[in-house]
Amino acid sequence: MPREKGRNVIATNRKARHNYTILDVYEAGIALVGTEVKSLRAGKASLVDAFATIEDGEVWLHALHIAEYGHGSWTNHNVRRKRKLLLHRREIDTLIGKLRDGNLTLVPLSLYFKDGRVKVELALARGKQAHDKRQDIARRTAQREVEREIGRRVKGM
Repeated sequence: MPREKGRNVIATNRKARHNYTILDVYEAGIALVGTEVKSLRAGKASLVDAFATIEDGEVWLHALHIAEYGHGSWTNHNVRRKRKLLLHRREIDTLIGKLRDGNLTLVPLSLYFKDGRVKVELALARGKQAHDKRQDIARRTAQREVEREIGRRVKGM
């Protein structure tokens, strides 16, 4: 069987970019059991409440929902167990330093297959206040209006 190529997205956290300001992005592997991988291949995952923490020099992903595998038996996995993320030591040390400094958090942005292996796109993020969210919405709306007007002028309307 030929090896998979490319990036196949399983799940994305659409609210993350709305609720957080993304400062830095990391790609991490994830330690899974067999039924979790089979369930992910079926596309049964949700990043809605997921977050990452650093405990004893290791990065852990909490509250990632991977549904039970339908054809599994007693070997099925726990749906919301904490899962170990696989990062290089220098990346973990950098994250520890940045998280210690301020009110930052680790938020998963997406879960995907890359060349047959499950990866997590992990973001170092700062929470947005309500006024920041409103400013972002206003900025996007203004940009959309400008692009719409430019399109009208190009078409001669």
